[in-house]
Amino acid sequence: MLLSKGFEIEIYTGTPAGEIVGLSDRIVAGLPGFVREPDSRNVEYTTAPLYDYDRLLCALVRPRMHLRSYLQHLGNYTLVPGSTLSLGSSDRFYRSDPSNPYHEYIERTYGTRVVTASVHMNIGVADPEQLMRAYRLARVEAPLYLALSASSPFLDGRATGYHSTRWGLFPQTPARVPLFVSHQHYIDWTEEQLVLGTMQNVRHLWLSARPNGDCRPYKLNRLELRICDLVVDPIALLAIAALLEARVVQLLGEPDLDPLTASKFDADAILDLIAANEQAVARDSLDADLQHWQDGRYLSARDWIAELYPQAAEIARQGGYLCFLSPLKKLLREGNAAQRWLHQYASGSAPQAIVAGAIRNAEQHERELESKLCPQLMAA
Repeated sequence: MLLSKGFEIEIYTGTPAGEIVGLSDRIVAGLPGFVREPDSRNVEYTTAPLYDYDRLLCALVRPRMHLRSYLQHLGNYTLVPGSTLSLGSSDRFYRSDPSNPYHEYIERTYGTRVVTASVHMNIGVADPEQLMRAYRLARVEAPLYLALSASSPFLDGRATGYHSTRWGLFPQTPARVPLFVSHQHYIDWTEEQLVLGTMQNVRHLWLSARPNGDCRPYKLNRLELRICDLVVDPIALLAIAALLEARVVQLLGEPDLDPLTASKFDADAILDLIAANEQAVARDSLDADLQHWQDGRYLSARDWIAELYPQAAEIARQGGYLCFLSPLKKLLREGNAAQRWLHQYASGSAPQAIVAGAIRNAEQHERELESKLCPQLMAA
């Protein structure tokens, strides 16, 4: 069983030295397929929903190659990895659309805490009640995906003490979002928030995972995981997505995996557990000590993911995408981007040198993937 998958990729633009430069107005005007974020220093592109991982690989890489080429026409600019303003300028908001009232609200209310880059993964689930179950499972296990993706240990040229500074500082809104027990619960709750003003619109639901669709909250067709930092390595990103897909497929076949029935905790206690686990992972990612939502035992994020891997691997094998899940083992062994950057930092490298090296490595890796894999896949 394969589900449809799509990605929303937010990424910074800047110089090869890692200085982040706002270019989104020119990019959006000159290059199809890219949209602006409230701050001009990053842009977003979206992949179409696809079932096959090989085609998803090209859908991730090719827009970035087109964007890199366009940036070269603008000047000596490139794409900058990481999910925060690693090397500076977090004291100022650079509005990409000064006339947009929602952007004005975001700047006034949250400031540069929201000027981050991330990956949103969307997994297709057509039935709204099954989607709500998938949402509940994604909420309780979202910290595991952040642990795998963390890539923001620096802000303003300094190590912050977080592996994911982005999630450690990001203003989750509204402050406490329930584990919706049904589609109707989600509709009623959303309508209430809009009346209360705790949400400005249906998009103003900023948390680790949420139900998604073209007419929220009424017409839904996909689960959106929003917690992940930007993962610039497409192979690693697809491995993380493969774990999410395998868990959703497992849930669809095992309804008793629903946190509302499979946990020893009540719904309020689960929400407290989720919040604590997310903050622990923002600090320590794969090394974080987490509490399991089912039985309350404590284990590291790395060990929890390793426990899930055998079942996920069997589901992926049956679905024909085990080769895309298997890089997860390397990620667990070698660490995420934040951990690798912090290892360099502890060895004496400055954040500026670390980010500049990551820029070079990301560009080289994408060129290799595009030249070796995409032509034959697109011709198939």
